[in-house]
Amino acid sequence: MAWNEGLEGPALDFAGSRDRVVRALAGPGTGKTFALIRRVARLLEEGSEPDRILVLTFARTAARDLVAALGALGEQGYGSVRARTLHGYCFSLLMREGVLLATGRVPRILMDFEKDAALWDLSGPFGGIRNRRAMAEAFEAAWARRQSDEPGEPVVGLDQRFQDELRSWLRWHKGMLVGELVSESLAYLRHNPESPELRSYGHVLVDEYQDLNRAEQDLVDLLSASGDLVVIGDDDQSIYSFKWANPEGIRTFPAGHEGTHDVRLEECRRCPTRVVELARSLLDRDGDRPGDHQLRPYPDNPEGDVHAVQWPSIEVEGVGIATFLKSRIDDGTPAGQCLVLAPRRVIGYAIRDALTTLGVEVDTYFREEPVETPTAQMQLSLLTLLVHPHDRVSMRAWLGFDGNEMRRAPYARALEAARDANQDIATTLEQVVAGERELAYSADLASRFRNLVDERRRLTPLLGDLEALVDALFPADQPDLLLLRAIAVASLRDADGDPREFLALVRASISQPEVPIESPHARIMSFHKSKGLTAEVVVLAGLVDGLMPQAPKPTDREEDVLALVREQRRLFYVGLTRARRSLVLSWEYQLPAAMVRQNRLPHGAWSNDRYQTYASPFLRELGPTLPEPVRGRDWPY
Repeated sequence: MAWNEGLEGPALDFAGSRDRVVRALAGPGTGKTFALIRRVARLLEEGSEPDRILVLTFARTAARDLVAALGALGEQGYGSVRARTLHGYCFSLLMREGVLLATGRVPRILMDFEKDAALWDLSGPFGGIRNRRAMAEAFEAAWARRQSDEPGEPVVGLDQRFQDELRSWLRWHKGMLVGELVSESLAYLRHNPESPELRSYGHVLVDEYQDLNRAEQDLVDLLSASGDLVVIGDDDQSIYSFKWANPEGIRTFPAGHEGTHDVRLEECRRCPTRVVELARSLLDRDGDRPGDHQLRPYPDNPEGDVHAVQWPSIEVEGVGIATFLKSRIDDGTPAGQCLVLAPRRVIGYAIRDALTTLGVEVDTYFREEPVETPTAQMQLSLLTLLVHPHDRVSMRAWLGFDGNEMRRAPYARALEAARDANQDIATTLEQVVAGERELAYSADLASRFRNLVDERRRLTPLLGDLEALVDALFPADQPDLLLLRAIAVASLRDADGDPREFLALVRASISQPEVPIESPHARIMSFHKSKGLTAEVVVLAGLVDGLMPQAPKPTDREEDVLALVREQRRLFYVGLTRARRSLVLSWEYQLPAAMVRQNRLPHGAWSNDRYQTYASPFLRELGPTLPEPVRGRDWPY
């Protein structure tokens, strides 16, 4: 098939442009992936070397699907096109022996619970754990908190002290934060202009450019310095400010790239016309939005159906939404075409449990969901220490479980002793347990270590029988371990009996979960996880003020609150535009008091340990196309 077959208008312009720098602003459902694939197809047809084409995507599934689509078009050499995520590219760069030697780092990535252990250990005026997490995110973004900031090293002040302490911890524990993959790669390439990576690619194409922070953008510029650069994305779908990505990145792209050829893909062929009208009305309420591009409905699309429903509680909502979805499935909608988005997993879980009761198979996707409980975190750490007894990060996590602030004070004393003796902390604690050395106030820490020794003695013989090891570590009758067990069982197939490969597969499945583009099961996930997905029936649940939009922190400045609301509006917009036929907007009248207080929700009257909550203010911004909300008990579907 010719690269331009069936292309017209802006999509043809984008795929066919021969300008060195191209930016496409492409709204949801406007065919950006289709146009991106056709552009790569043109490059191949015109004789570009496949291995000199680098396509950076937002997910590994998207990268694989792009290569598969090129193959379906019959393009020669399509399998050699370099399609991967930016973090995947950086990991492969840092894994090279010469780069590891130059950086002195070990790309052993910390999970969130392991990262918290590191943050607790830092001694300094860094505030509580929330503030430390925010500083860690800035560190991972190379301290470029704004689009105008230059990524690099802080020179003085609290940021510098935080970075020095965190890097010291990570170097000694032989670990890295995931964002460091980019910052370390950026620093390496900046300071090694002879690196062949800087001349490896004649064409660099970046999907979802709005999701890149400034450090990631600078890395892309370095990789494309000797070739073409094509970026495609949508500032209206910029939803990753927690990693310091913001819509200005793609909005101001032409100012930093002279001669940029601009293309706009605005006609939404995915969503029903009613949903597009809702989405447009929502964005029109953002006074900070440039307004130089607008999503337009495809006139031949159906109107679609939209529902707005309020429920007395999470439990009732779960049953009501599950009953609705089951009715659609019974009427012929495939279960895999049912998608539920929720701002909190407890809301998604209520719908999951109700669907399961009705006999509908469900997959859920939330951040590091399989290790959300301390029990799961502990068992994963134990598995890691069985396979890699000298893994210092897992040892730190294990010693901290069930302790106040992860036993930071006794661990600090043990760590100091280990460093002074130039040995692992495990060796130090072995000496303490054996009575060969004194360590003040270490009884609790030593007890945790003895427990590890006992577990290793019991489980090490099972390393030769991975199925038995899975049964011992992740029993099928423990609810807290069900998701982790499912990942472990799935990883057995590809591990071929190798414990190291098995562990690598398990950890990768947790830290880099793949949300499949297509699934035979109903899917429930966070709004953030839904990027790139579509479904016939989409439910947006938990639309309560304080959850959508998220409640600001009491210490937030007015400008920070406004920025948070704008981003949450864009996140809501992403959710709306997943729908291809039916859209349900759902929220609760009352929520448990603990949930209300923990999330700082605006609330009214208290009754039976529940507070009255208020519907999301975003619902008022959807305009006259939004139907009149109904009570769940009166909802006729």
